[in-house]
Amino acid sequence: MKKWEGYQKGVNLGGWLSQCDDTEETYSTFVTEKDIEIIKGWGMDHVRLPIDYELIEDKDGNPVESGYAHIQDAIDWCGKYGLNMILDLHKTLGYSFDDAHGERGFFDSEALQKRFYILWERLAERFARYEDRLAFEILNEVTDQAYCEKWNRISYECIRRIRMIAPTIKILVGGYWNNSVDSVKDLAFPYDKNIIYNFHCYEPLIFTHQGAPWIPTMDTSFRISIEAPYREMDEAGEKNLSQMTTGFSGFDPEEKLSSAYFEKIFAEAISVAEERDVALYCGEYGVIDRVAPEDTVKWYAMINQVFTKYGIGRSAWNYKKMDFGISDARMDGVREELLRYL
Repeated sequence: MKKWEGYQKGVNLGGWLSQCDDTEETYSTFVTEKDIEIIKGWGMDHVRLPIDYELIEDKDGNPVESGYAHIQDAIDWCGKYGLNMILDLHKTLGYSFDDAHGERGFFDSEALQKRFYILWERLAERFARYEDRLAFEILNEVTDQAYCEKWNRISYECIRRIRMIAPTIKILVGGYWNNSVDSVKDLAFPYDKNIIYNFHCYEPLIFTHQGAPWIPTMDTSFRISIEAPYREMDEAGEKNLSQMTTGFSGFDPEEKLSSAYFEKIFAEAISVAEERDVALYCGEYGVIDRVAPEDTVKWYAMINQVFTKYGIGRSAWNYKKMDFGISDARMDGVREELLRYL
């Protein structure tokens, strides 16, 4: 399978220019140059930078120069410390992976889609010159499977417009069910040789998101060990999860989580990527801060074994805070070991 060099070991900078309070104070202080230096010291080769449309355009769609300046800072800092970067549009006008953001109508509105295309044309005009160390991720986590056909059409048109400005920059595209690995097979065939297939992996969701308060059906006091057999995880998932999850079909109910689980759930996507001669990348993966740090390390070790075996690039969620922070104090006792598996 094609390997995306320079984007094998990364970390997300969520909560800085996206999923935040949209204040200049947060934009200026949540991540600084020192953080980029730390990430380089961890042995990473890239960062993934989520941004929201409010950062770089006003309500009428006019550019917000201060927002572009923060992106430029990130690019410059990464350049100084020898890190590559993915610029990820986490939210566009009319669509967000999170219903709580109140964005609606994108997939059925030509006007909202046009605004999306213009936004990416502006980003390409400003930043495509860094393509030797920068890639574009055109939209984070499409949710409903029903959007699949529309998203394939929209993503093709967006790529076509970017290509008029940036003919060879790497562009990432992910699928429905929040970039589920199960959706890779239904992505449009690569527009050209510089397309990357993107997925996210928080499986088993009942383990990585145990107690998560943003899941409506989740008992926030629920906890489960990584040593629990699949049967126990499956039963807990039925009680606490209402959303789509990969689950444990085909596994012995008394088995415990191992790298074999990830080998199996990635198999179809790996096969598709090989057939289409496209690199595969996992843009988000991680474990909620309600899990014991020692169990977190074990999970990372399991998934990393498969990433490494197949040359799948990846970016862990998240550098700091956001319920998944790798740099948070609670991880101090295990971080050195954990970094071996990012």
